Amino acid sequence: MKEIIWTQKFEREVKAIKDKSTKTRVVKQIKKIIANPDVGKPLEYALKGERTVYVPPFRIIYAFKECKMYLS
Repeated sequence: MKEIIWTQKFEREVKAIKDKSTKTRVVKQIKKIIANPDVGKPLEYALKGERTVYVPPFRIIYAFKECKMYLS
C-alpha cells in the first residue's frame, strides 16, 4: 500500500466539494491512480515528473516518489 500525502490546498478543495457525485468521482479517480500510476498524462517543464488527470471541474496533479503518492 502506498502512503498518500495530500497538500493542504488539495485537502481544502476536496472538503469544499458540495456535490456528492463529484466527490465520489474524485475518490474513484484517486483509487484508479493508486492501482495504475501511469493513468494520468505526464506533465512537462516546471511540473516534469508529475502527472495529471481531469475530473471536471477539477484537475488532480500527482507524483509518486518512493512509496508515497503526493496529491496537489
